[in-house]
Order: sequence, then C-alpha cells, then structure tokens
Amino acid sequence: MALEASTGAVSAEPPPGLGSGRLASAITRLEAAGRFGIVPGLERTRWLLGRLGDPQLGLEGVLVAGTNGKGSVAALLESMARAAGRRTALLAKPHLVHWGERIVLDGEPLDGARFALLADEVLGVAGTAPPGQHPTQFEMLTAMGFLAADRHGAGTVVCEVGMGGRLDSTNVADLGGCVITNVALDHREWLGDTVEAIAVEKAGIVKDGDWVVTAAAEPARSIIAARAREQGASLRVLEAGRDWHGEVRGRDGVQVELLPAPGSAAVGPPLHCRSPLPGRVQVENLAVAAAAAQMLGIPDRAIAAGAAMVRWPGRLQWIDGTPPLLLDGAHNPAALAALAPEVAVLAGDRRVIALFGAMADKQLEEMLLCLPRMAARVVFTSVGGERPAPAAKLVGMLGGGVAIEPVGAALAEARRLAGGSGLVLVCGSLALVGAVMSRI
Repeated sequence: MALEASTGAVSAEPPPGLGSGRLASAITRLEAAGRFGIVPGLERTRWLLGRLGDPQLGLEGVLVAGTNGKGSVAALLESMARAAGRRTALLAKPHLVHWGERIVLDGEPLDGARFALLADEVLGVAGTAPPGQHPTQFEMLTAMGFLAADRHGAGTVVCEVGMGGRLDSTNVADLGGCVITNVALDHREWLGDTVEAIAVEKAGIVKDGDWVVTAAAEPARSIIAARAREQGASLRVLEAGRDWHGEVRGRDGVQVELLPAPGSAAVGPPLHCRSPLPGRVQVENLAVAAAAAQMLGIPDRAIAAGAAMVRWPGRLQWIDGTPPLLLDGAHNPAALAALAPEVAVLAGDRRVIALFGAMADKQLEEMLLCLPRMAARVVFTSVGGERPAPAAKLVGMLGGGVAIEPVGAALAEARRLAGGSGLVLVCGSLALVGAVMSRI
C-alpha cells in the first residue's frame, strides 16, 4: 500500500513523541520554503548537493518514475532488497502524515530527531544560496534524502521521482537503474498536453548505460525505447500475458507469475510472488517491481519474500469500523478510473459515500466525472496546503454534493451519511488520505 502524500498533508502536526521544538522549527522552515513553488530544473539541486559533498555520487539503485503506481513499485523494490539482506534507503515522495516517511532507512522512517538534524543542516546550506537561486522545498528534501542514504551506507537506494523526470530534482542522481511504470495525462501545465510529451519528460531519467524496466503502453513505450537506445541503456518492456500473468485476490492482495526475460540466459521455472497490496493495478506493479529487482541482482527467493512483507498505506487500504473506510490516493483521472471497479468489488452491497478533495492544478472536470460511478453521494473538502481546490467550487463543478471544511468535520459527515452499513471512500488527493489517517 502506498506511502505517498503531499506537502499539504498534516505536516504541521508532529507525530506523538516526535514533537520537539527542533522538529517543529524544521517543519515550519520547510513549509515556509513552499513559497518558492515548483521550479523545474537541476541547477539549484546540483548547487546544494555540491556544498553538501555531493552525497548522490556513488549511490546505486533505481529511480522510479511514472504517472501512477511508482510509490507502490518503489515500496516493493525496497522491501525486496531488504529481504535480500541489503542496507536500503527508500526516498519516497510525498509523505502521508509525518515528514520522516520521506526518508526510510532499512524499512524505518526517520524519527523526528534525526529528521530535524538533517533538515537543519540542509536548510542552513540552502540559506546561503545567491539571490533568486534558493532551492525549493522539494529540492531540499531531495538533498536530505541523498545525504541520509549516503551516511547510512545504503547498498540499494530506491528513489521515487517527483513530477516528470527530466527536470525533476531527483534526476541529479545516476543510480544505474530506471523504472517507468506507465504514462498518462497529469501535471499538464508542467509536462505537456499529450502522452507523448509527458513520456519524453519521464524518459529523461534514463542515462548512459542504465538498465530500464517499463510497462508503459504505446505511444509512450516507443519514446522510452528510443531514449534507451540513445543512451545505450538495456531495456525490458513488460506486457501482460506475454511476460507475466497475474491474479487479484480481493482484500488479500495479488499474485504474479513472471516469466524469464526474452533472450535471457535464465533457466528454471517462472518467478511466483504474492503481495498484500490489493487492487488490479497492483498486479502490474508487482510484475514491474519483480522484473526490476531481478535487474538489481536480487535472488528470486528474496523477491518473493520482500513482496510478501511489503507495507504501504494509503492505496486501496481498508480500515474496519462503523462504517469502514476505504482510502486511496487516486489523484488523477487515470487513477480514479482504475479505482472505480475496485470500489464496486470491495464495497459489495454497501452504500458508498465519497469524501473527496483535490489540488486546484489537477484535471478536476475529468476527475469529478468518475465520482458518480463510485458513490451515491459526495462530501467535498479542502486538502489544505498551498494549492487546494475549494470545496464549494468542486460542488459547483459536479452539480451536486456538499462542501464541508475542515477535513475532520467532512469525515464526520461522510460517516453519518454512510451509516453503520455503508462505506466511506476517501480519494482525490494523497494529502486528503494523509489528513484522514492522522485522525483515525
């Protein structure tokens, strides 16, 4: 289950036991850096890392990009590497509830004290930047992740790419391996209005001599293949039915049979593995992660063991209660379209009430069209942070529903409408999922 959220998640509330003054101060300063906004480019990150000793140089592992599923694939890969006995660093983005979730060392998120110390160090260096060149919040968090991975002595670094790839701050690192899960329309104001344009941006993570695994469909697949040829990178394209077979096991997760790569010297039976992450999309995610783990030299037995023990909240996560909650961070039209049939299966005869919030820069009209297929009624709320879509605006766009802020009150209303025999579906933003998780 995926540990992704946004800077708009409940970051102002340090977790119990970690709410020291130093941590609170570091979080306040990081949140204040949000004023620098989103500024694509690698120059500021390179400048910052250079003054921190270039900790990204020499790190090995994999960059994971894609429109959807990259968080789940990253979590699976880290778990597989750890099952093989490797020291690992998972650089996840964004966080759900606690900022330390962005930097996970050997399966453990940074605690408050370590996160605060690291943030202080990076913020101090960033503060010496020339006028107009101050690193953004995301760039500082990227630097913190690479610095922590280097000091931890991580043998395998799994770094989730933020937005796009070519100009994403994580692309300052050449870890040797790349995964591109899939390509769909998202972040169009930054990445382009076509799948082809977005694929160019995501394929930009591929560097000289890398290996690449992708399950992207056409036309993105050809663009990724062309980039791999240009860079002399080895490419494995995964296709359902040809390279893998999978099965959905309801709330028990998924299982996959991965066949040997075409033309490889591999002998023996296919790789069989299971994951507790539920939903049809997780079948492909598991196949992609397993293939990438093989490229990392992880033994099949460790791949299977790591897949079985992965934990990744916020992706089709069922939480028992009266009524139960179903949390999914689906935050673009493609993710919501994939979510709809899963909700129908998991909800059964339960009446579904959706609790929905989204960022203002998303494809709101397309996203809202998915809601009537999943829910009898919709409660809209604000996800908070720098760029929320106002709840009242969402009601107007859909032509129905109720707008309630803050999130706690909206959740209470959704539960009331669902009743004890219903189901509350929380979706539209990882920040909203994180805000709900912090309250339950």
